[in-house]
Amino acid sequence: MTSTNGRKVTANLSLTLDGRYNGAGGPGDFSAFAPYVTSDVARDHMTRMWQDATTALLGRLNAEGFMGFWAPVAEDQHADPRDRGYASWLVGVEKVVLSSTLTEAPWERTRVVNAPAADVVTELKAAGEGDILVNSSASVIKPLLAADLLDRLHLLVVPEIAGGGRRLFDDGLPATKWTLTHQETGKLGELALVYDRAR
Repeated sequence: MTSTNGRKVTANLSLTLDGRYNGAGGPGDFSAFAPYVTSDVARDHMTRMWQDATTALLGRLNAEGFMGFWAPVAEDQHADPRDRGYASWLVGVEKVVLSSTLTEAPWERTRVVNAPAADVVTELKAAGEGDILVNSSASVIKPLLAADLLDRLHLLVVPEIAGGGRRLFDDGLPATKWTLTHQETGKLGELALVYDRAR
């Protein structure tokens, strides 16, 4: 299903050892990830994931949280340069937000689409250039995994078992094979992993 213009669909997410992207406290429980996301390995991992991307694809909740948090970082002279780089990219890049409730986008260079993730990605792959990054939005990543439309996974695996919370890899996904193309281990035991879909 690779398009002729070669746009890759990439995704990033942080996971606990038991495969969860939030903790037992619900969607806002990121306590298991907090000690690791500002490490050098995590920041370098973040830089790798957006460098070739020209479109950010997000769910509504992530878009609201990300733009609220990252937009000021782009202007913060005291922020880590890798954080500023990502923040500047996020503010300036084309953003597509999947939502059934938003009617207009409150951010620049953003369009809101009320359609299935697989349909939106198929349309994006057919036009434009550069990678399409599904930016930490599990609600978008899951249907793309189910449709086998992801070409690359950037995973930050933290050495904690959450014991509760939502899992990324649900039962019933199609069986797929992935090739490890990058790995790095941080001082706290966090793993930055990049997997490419073997087709």
